[in-house]
Amino acid sequence: MANPTVAVLGTGGTIASSDTERGAEAKRDAADLLDAVPDLADHADLRVEEVAKRLSFEMDFETVLALAERVEGVSERVDGIVVTHGTDTMAECAFALDHLREGSVPVVFTGAQRHPDLVSADGPANLLAAVRSAADDRLREAGGTYVAFDEELHAASTVEKLHTSALGGFESPTVGPVASLLRHGVEFHRPAGSDTPRLAVDTVTAHVPVVSSGLGVDDATFRRELDAGADGIVLEATGIGNTSPSLGRAVDDAVSAGVPVVVASRSPAGRVQPVYGSPGGSRSLSEYGALCGGRLSAAKARVRLLLALSRTDRKPPVAALFPPWHADGEETT
Repeated sequence: MANPTVAVLGTGGTIASSDTERGAEAKRDAADLLDAVPDLADHADLRVEEVAKRLSFEMDFETVLALAERVEGVSERVDGIVVTHGTDTMAECAFALDHLREGSVPVVFTGAQRHPDLVSADGPANLLAAVRSAADDRLREAGGTYVAFDEELHAASTVEKLHTSALGGFESPTVGPVASLLRHGVEFHRPAGSDTPRLAVDTVTAHVPVVSSGLGVDDATFRRELDAGADGIVLEATGIGNTSPSLGRAVDDAVSAGVPVVVASRSPAGRVQPVYGSPGGSRSLSEYGALCGGRLSAAKARVRLLLALSRTDRKPPVAALFPPWHADGEETT
């Protein structure tokens, strides 16, 4: 039986970095990464392309859109796609791509916390896990966008980087990984696939800042962003979606002025819920008309709002792209 065909699209990152006099820089080609893992050929026939060569904290939406275009370009000719990427913004980029792509083949992001010049570099093992995942029959049937890291497979909609440098730095808070990569197979823990809404975006034109709440934070930064012409704002709230009274009133003013505000929590796990009725409480924010971020981090809520406000077609309305404040049954993101 012939091996499935998997395209590997390189974008740089730590996995492709080398030491230089100025520090680590993304220097290696994606083809070099494949040469370092001969076992890949046991699982798939590989095609490799270079889309970009940069560290992920240098990523921009122009590059993300170019990546989405290449994903669509190769989807009809392959069974799965692997994207090698830096870890800093991997969760955001995978989440963005999940909105932008149309094809049904699985796309699996991976990278490394230690670059190839270091002892015990994790890139080869992560790359093997990503290729094995993309080539798996069940994932190919389900489609979707994922992150493979440290022998776990996470959905793009739920994965977050929760440790700056640990090899197992990626987790899916509350829900856990979709699957584990074992020596002799892939063990699925929950259904694969994606129900992320598809958004048609030619270029990202919207300006959506994130304003963080916390101890003693007032409304000054929020109002500056509003006065500067923000197209939308993400409020990174405390707990289940709360903020200071002055920030709560600023949210009310923004929504009244037609500027969408999405409330996300700074807590890494759990859901935003409408409970407290004081001016900055989550129930009040919901009554003002702010949108619920559900389980999305502020970074991911910003990605969705940016793409939603930059669409060529504004249907469905922005509010329909975010979960309801009152959870009812199994929540999707």
